Amino acid sequence: MFRLWGSSHHDQEENDVLRKDSKVKELNVEIGPLSGRSVQYCTDACLKRYLEARNWNVDKAKKMLEETLKWRSTYRPEEIRWNEVALEGETGKLFRASFHDRQGRSVLIMRPGFQNTKSIEDQIRHLVYLIENAILNLPEGQEQMAWLIDFTGWSLSTSVPIKSARDTIHILQNHYPERLAIAFLYNPPRIFEAFWKVVKYFLDAKTFQKVKFVYPKNKDSVEVMRSYFDEENLPIEFGGKATLQYDHEEFSKLMVQDEGKSATLWGFDDKVQHVRIGHSGAEVAPEPVNIAPPAS
Repeated sequence: MFRLWGSSHHDQEENDVLRKDSKVKELNVEIGPLSGRSVQYCTDACLKRYLEARNWNVDKAKKMLEETLKWRSTYRPEEIRWNEVALEGETGKLFRASFHDRQGRSVLIMRPGFQNTKSIEDQIRHLVYLIENAILNLPEGQEQMAWLIDFTGWSLSTSVPIKSARDTIHILQNHYPERLAIAFLYNPPRIFEAFWKVVKYFLDAKTFQKVKFVYPKNKDSVEVMRSYFDEENLPIEFGGKATLQYDHEEFSKLMVQDEGKSATLWGFDDKVQHVRIGHSGAEVAPEPVNIAPPAS
């Protein structure tokens, strides 16, 4: 009986893989011929993420992907340079950790209590830059990253406006689907509950399930987080044993170094890229995106 069940279970898994592969091929056909960096972006792994985000509904995944391609053609996240957003990172309010989780995923550390600027637009560009960088540093075969959020020093006065939180969540959910594996909110103050009650309604069900609250005195929540992270790597601020250090100068060197890898990935010469200081510099015309017209 066990062998029969095992065989049946294996067949089911195999059929599921074939069904998903078929959906990827179907979405590929639906999207139609692509040009420029859209070709680089729309890998099979990418299509799977959009399908997963839309419960493997090809039409919904296609709409979502087309909106992302339009957004990327104008926002150009792969062309944001560290010198444009470095000011945002001076306090270490957001940076890529030097360690990975147990699955080898990139880790972004956020410390909202270290907020140092007022421009919401620049804050979002800084976040987008680091998401792109985290993706760039994922090991082969890994599609997701983990977030660790430390609430030390956080207050309602340092929190972002609700509209900004909504806009940020929109970009993350709609243009980086299935990139988040898990987000741990470590020891948020009670006053955060009022902010969370509003913000959580902007999260779709799948994203909501990935957000975990961790309290040092709650053993179950601590155990969940430690199932994702080695205690030796986890900073003391998150209940681990490691020392959390952010050296802005060293991190800046690392980001500039990674920009060379990014230029190679996206197929442009980083040395001749236009320089934009904030948004006052010269902009280039958006690269046209060649996507199939909606089905009639």
